[in-house]
Amino acid sequence: MPIIFQANVMFGWCGKILKIDLSEGSWKIVKPPREIFEKYIGGRGLGGYFLKKYITLDWNDPAMPLMFLTGPLVNTISPTSGRMTIMSRSPLTGTVGDCSVGGSLGTELKRAGFDGIIVTGKSQKPCGIEIDNGIIKITFSSHLKNMTVSRATNLLKGKGAVAVSGPAAAHGVLFSNIMIDGRFSAGRNGLGMVFAAKNLKYLTVKGSGKTEVFDSNTLIRAREDVMRLISASPAISGSFGISKFGTGALYDLLDARRMMPTDNFRKIQFEYASKMNAHAFQKRYNPKSTGCKGCHILCKKRTLGGTDIPEFETMSHFSALLGNYDLETVLEANRICNDLGMDTISAAASLSCYAEHIGETLSPEKIILLLNETGNGKGIGKDLGKGAFRYAADVGNPDISITVKGQALPAYDPRGAYGMALAYATSTRGACHLRAYPVSHEILRKPVATDRFSFQGKARMVKIGEDLNAVVDSLTVCKFVFFGASIEEYSHIYTAVTGKETTGHDLLKAGERIYYNERIMNFENGFSAIDDDLPMRFFKDSETGISPINRDDFIAARKNYYRVRGLDRDGKPLQKKIDELGIE
Repeated sequence: MPIIFQANVMFGWCGKILKIDLSEGSWKIVKPPREIFEKYIGGRGLGGYFLKKYITLDWNDPAMPLMFLTGPLVNTISPTSGRMTIMSRSPLTGTVGDCSVGGSLGTELKRAGFDGIIVTGKSQKPCGIEIDNGIIKITFSSHLKNMTVSRATNLLKGKGAVAVSGPAAAHGVLFSNIMIDGRFSAGRNGLGMVFAAKNLKYLTVKGSGKTEVFDSNTLIRAREDVMRLISASPAISGSFGISKFGTGALYDLLDARRMMPTDNFRKIQFEYASKMNAHAFQKRYNPKSTGCKGCHILCKKRTLGGTDIPEFETMSHFSALLGNYDLETVLEANRICNDLGMDTISAAASLSCYAEHIGETLSPEKIILLLNETGNGKGIGKDLGKGAFRYAADVGNPDISITVKGQALPAYDPRGAYGMALAYATSTRGACHLRAYPVSHEILRKPVATDRFSFQGKARMVKIGEDLNAVVDSLTVCKFVFFGASIEEYSHIYTAVTGKETTGHDLLKAGERIYYNERIMNFENGFSAIDDDLPMRFFKDSETGISPINRDDFIAARKNYYRVRGLDRDGKPLQKKIDELGIE
């Protein structure tokens, strides 16, 4: 019994997408066929389906859509179901650009009766979009132009969930973010630039509706299964887990494994790690726990004064990557990036690239000065705002750019985990630890341990990880849950919510379709095997005390990945595979 929908009733999904044309100042509601929701689930999958038609347009073309999309589990009791995907073409990389983000926007959008919003066009004047259940308004917002994220968010209080861009987007920073509720970052790909290119300053959403669930009793039981697994997971709920310390719990682990990027990836261990880790932040600030709507893990940490404690990548890059051992500077750098609307990983990478070029270690004062100049388009910050890849090219020193497809590597040195090396290269949105997250296998040893210094079996592991995380981003739930639960438990939740009888294998097949669709879009924009590569720094001998990655072994692993992914030797999608997956 593959489908158990009741006639003319949708469960989980609202079945409605709000399309807004800012050039015309108009909007309409569209109702995609049910089959589209079944094939692409929601979130990232649904975004890829709508984006494909426009993917060869420039990111700042008014016709380029900027999409805010929820998944079928949002606004239900499903664990960690408060997330959503924001998607467009990336200004930073030219690839598919997307981000899974928390906060309350996804839940409020679903409560307002929409699975998503697709924004096209460009307003003649700075504007905002306000949604209150079925009431949609486009307002002029010139008074908010160039306003910081915190100030704009405070002025919009009472209007529900808030999404804004900051001064960084207005000043052309290619890694600018869209900030949700003032503190949740839709980052990495520069989607804040797409937001600003449409002359859009803010989006607010408020809703009061309920999401219909097919079988609430089965959902309760399936939820309890996941909750038990989360409670039993040391990585999530243990005394050193992310619930206790936030994602910063990984800091000591990565340093101990000699894979903490230090001094722009010239070193693999940080001398002052014990003074800059999550325990140091906890001891200094005694933070309280918060989190996304619909989540009980509460991995976000805030000081008693309301300042966010950095996530792991931010904590690592603003300390080890820059050779900085001042705790206050890391906290302040995180605050500045969030308030100006910049991706912290990319911002730190630009600074470390600059520091290597000038042959200096940046002082705490210099770090703060450069961040403010970058976000406000002043001085050398104008160049740093282009990102490490472009900055390095502009100064004639491309080897100091530690990027893939123009996007900076996050805080996992690939020389210490070969699955991560392959995953960085094959990621459809540029260097990204979250596309496949092989660290789960190689470092956390979940679900099974693998040899982190071998490429054996990594091609298939990365492919499966990419498919899994495509599903997770389409259901719009949190990846951390999968340190404890599996796709099988979530297939039961998905069935209970939507009424579509589904197995874990079925969901992974949908994930394969979603990821392959992204490979197709990138290929249409000229990406190939040349771009599925790592900086040469990782293949050369260095003074790190760890062996470089063997270039021949990496190329062989990439070849194996293309085979299991169903691509040709140059990374080109194959029509046979396209037909098999039912991609239109």
